[in-house]
Amino acid sequence: MTVIEAYTICREIAKREAKNFYYAFRVLPRHKSDAMCAIYAFMRRADDIADDESVSVGQRRATMKHWVESWRAARAGGPTDDAVFLALNDTQRRFEIPDKLLEELVQGTTMDLEPQPLDANSVQTFATFDDLYRYCYLVASVVGLVCIRVFGYSDPSAEKLAEETGIAFQLTNILRDVKEDAERGRVYLPLDMMAQFQVSEERIRALVSGAPMEARERSLLGELGNRAEHYYQSADKLLPLIDADSRAALWVLVTIYHGLLKKIERSAFEVFAQRISVPTLKKLGILAQGAVRSLGNRVLP
Repeated sequence: MTVIEAYTICREIAKREAKNFYYAFRVLPRHKSDAMCAIYAFMRRADDIADDESVSVGQRRATMKHWVESWRAARAGGPTDDAVFLALNDTQRRFEIPDKLLEELVQGTTMDLEPQPLDANSVQTFATFDDLYRYCYLVASVVGLVCIRVFGYSDPSAEKLAEETGIAFQLTNILRDVKEDAERGRVYLPLDMMAQFQVSEERIRALVSGAPMEARERSLLGELGNRAEHYYQSADKLLPLIDADSRAALWVLVTIYHGLLKKIERSAFEVFAQRISVPTLKKLGILAQGAVRSLGNRVLP
């Protein structure tokens, strides 16, 4: 398999699965778009292994271990016919992506596969917001730090801003998916914040089962939304620091994700009754605006 063929397969994966991310890929120069598709395909493979509920968590851990070992061997120069590994290796070389970032990305994915308590009523939680921040860093900020290597930047302050932009995106995901995650035994609302607003794990289970929301739950989710809003300020500061030919892509991503948060806020955080999303037509409109923005900034490879 050639590298070009490997990138083509990764692009097909991204086009089929990436949703919000693929809208941003479309306004990048081709060599950067290819790289982003390879990175996404790698993340998608890891997520699919971690989230495959058709097999036990123990089986998923074993599959993940084998997959990670195969990837590391390919990264070290061993033979592989895995299209995702081939494309990612080329991307990593071309854009000087450190091994450490990719290892952290895998670490974040595998956090959900860590052994859980035997009590069937127990749920995966985080004691404090700092603990949740660390989780968000591994599953989202690391992605941002990889992406800006592809986008291009020269000011070192872009790295902290990319980290915090990833936190904003992941907090938005947590708010959107709070019901779905709770159904899987995962409550990503920090226990210290839950205690502050007098919301218990039992109350979360009741909301999942259809109980109406009360002011205390809306206040809890509102506080998490406020923290996300704070980190979206970093996205605005990051935009002018990355290379001109990639700014439209970042703008598309931030506009879609921040728009999702705004929609959740306008619903008064009614996330247990419905899964809130940005309509496809709205995303296409944002993509069109991003394409216009990219016309004057495109730099050919």
